[in-house]
Amino acid sequence: MSLKKLILFAGLLLPGFISLAQTKPKDGFWRGVFTMAGGQQAPFNFELKGKTAYLINGTERFELPGVHQRADSLFIPVDVYNRLLAAKIENDGTLSGTFNYLDTSTPVKPIPFRAEHGKKYRFFEKPAAATVSLQGKWDVVINGQTKLIGVFEQHANRLTGTFLSTGGDLRFYEGVVQADSFALSAFDGSSPQLFKGKVSGNELRGEQVSARSVNPITGTRNAQAVLPDAYSLTTMKKGVPFTFTFPDAFTGKPVSLHDPKYRDKVVIVTLMGSWCHNCMDEAALLAPWYEANKKRGVEIIGLAFEYKNDPAFAKARLEPMKKRYQIGYDILFAGIVDAKHPSEALPALSEVSVYPTTIFVRRNGDVAKVHTGYSGPATGQYYEEFIKEFNSEMDQLLKESVPENGHQKSSK
Repeated sequence: MSLKKLILFAGLLLPGFISLAQTKPKDGFWRGVFTMAGGQQAPFNFELKGKTAYLINGTERFELPGVHQRADSLFIPVDVYNRLLAAKIENDGTLSGTFNYLDTSTPVKPIPFRAEHGKKYRFFEKPAAATVSLQGKWDVVINGQTKLIGVFEQHANRLTGTFLSTGGDLRFYEGVVQADSFALSAFDGSSPQLFKGKVSGNELRGEQVSARSVNPITGTRNAQAVLPDAYSLTTMKKGVPFTFTFPDAFTGKPVSLHDPKYRDKVVIVTLMGSWCHNCMDEAALLAPWYEANKKRGVEIIGLAFEYKNDPAFAKARLEPMKKRYQIGYDILFAGIVDAKHPSEALPALSEVSVYPTTIFVRRNGDVAKVHTGYSGPATGQYYEEFIKEFNSEMDQLLKESVPENGHQKSSK
């Protein structure tokens, strides 16, 4: 969807925004607050610099180009997720508006927010002293069933970290510890999130709050907390060859894993989607890695599963992702992301339920490994360990050759 259409859409959502006034919001730092389920508030921080905004979460600054003003309305597109912050400029230091989900398969109610200029704090400008610490790793359970690992860094009152699951991490969270209470929020342009609660010794209790629901959380401090092996969750079916043919997401040309371009090369196949924040983190690694290593005999194919079974929709959604991360490898449109289609489209896999899922294919076409999920930069040590493991695995695969008899052999 073009910026012009985004603005028109938001204008329909936010009636009365057009007026004769042309007050411009101040450049600089802003503190916003989303109104979430149950009336709870999830703060977020951003910076305005002319036609660009930056969402701030811990050490991350997520760039949002294309900021546009129309009369007394400000529009901040989140092109890569097809979202839009649309706000009335009440004065040069105050915004009020909604966060809108565009082109969804079913309508999604906008999330209200307000923002004030000149405030850089997250939750409290002057929090009380912390009497507990969340430093380290925690086993966390949401609503009695969803298991995560919380990984936190605490310095005095300031709290940062993330939550890891078998599908990947929940990206950068930032917050505060005040007395025995904690609060963490995150907004990277996808969906705002809030975690809050109290700590007693090695236990925590609280709530996970989204725009639509409030769920109880419990946690236990555990320095040895681990997730299941990411290479064990999705496997290859015996006797079923790993092959596919899908249209190029941008040209529509059919592309097969058996095409000459991929013959005798190591191929990384990643199952992804424009809606998937862990896929964005993976693309941020793979795109520059591919440019640096493609001459070694390696190719990457992204198989995009999207919210609509519509090639035009997929192309429109994937173009911002390709541009943002300067993706030079092939991206194919593999169809709709639902409970059945991805597994049916790739019958050689035991199941497709996690994005990204990354398949490492040897030069002779055999699958070496299947990795589910992605632990991105927000996970710190987990991310660093994965990069080392990834590079080591690729070095080994790239050393392998395909002799004339078609059997795999390592070259010295």
